[in-house]
Amino acid sequence: MTPHRRPVIGVTGPDHGGLAAWFATALAILWAGGRPRRITPKRAGQAHNLHGLIIGGGADVSPELYGEPPEPAPQEAVLRSSRHWTRRVATALLFPVFYLIRRLLSLHRMFISGYTITGDTDRDELESRLIEEADNKGLPMLGICRGAQLINVQRGGSLHRDLKEFYMETPQLTTLLPFKPIAVKPESRLASVLGRSRCRVNSLHRQAISDTGDSIEIVAREENGVVQAIEDPERPFMIGVQWHPEYLPQRPEQRGIFKTLVKCARQTRAMD
Repeated sequence: MTPHRRPVIGVTGPDHGGLAAWFATALAILWAGGRPRRITPKRAGQAHNLHGLIIGGGADVSPELYGEPPEPAPQEAVLRSSRHWTRRVATALLFPVFYLIRRLLSLHRMFISGYTITGDTDRDELESRLIEEADNKGLPMLGICRGAQLINVQRGGSLHRDLKEFYMETPQLTTLLPFKPIAVKPESRLASVLGRSRCRVNSLHRQAISDTGDSIEIVAREENGVVQAIEDPERPFMIGVQWHPEYLPQRPEQRGIFKTLVKCARQTRAMD
């Protein structure tokens, strides 16, 4: 397909950092036959003539958006996966490019014992507007990690700000590799996209969806109940995943997420 005929997929991110996620997502879109366009608060003017939208991962969603008080100070969370040295070594050995680039270019400031996460109100405002516009236009939309959370919040839902209570018996993994098993609702759109009802995913989050918003259905969970994916069954493609499929190009089911998004965006483009 020639570049000018590829559907344009907007990919949101922060003004500073987030380059690893942008490169990985852009590559996934190109591989799927789309044309990625980076959108940040300072590049808000790029959000025009889109045929599809990806709300990317990053900083925590501002708690004020779902009726919670703000954090008194940036949170520090323990990287529980540090005890799982075999997984960390495997990540570094098998995927050195993603592993190193993400740490060099990430928005988060990483430490030996934990990481600091700060909010991004400018991004919250931009992405909330884009989600509303995509909903009004019926554009195919994918939320990744923070993006899935913000879509849910924009629809009136809420989040678990801390997941410690879910991981009392098993550690909360922090890994780029697909080590976390999840169950997908068999009759869901996501199961159709993945071609399976069970799979393993990576994990880079510390928050997750609590109450669902309007027309939002939970379609994947961990064994402990933590929400791993949502969708709007009334839309051809409106899916939010808690993991990062852009960092799993070796998995055909994860590439399928981007392929289906681009396919739906191509149909949107045909109606322009």
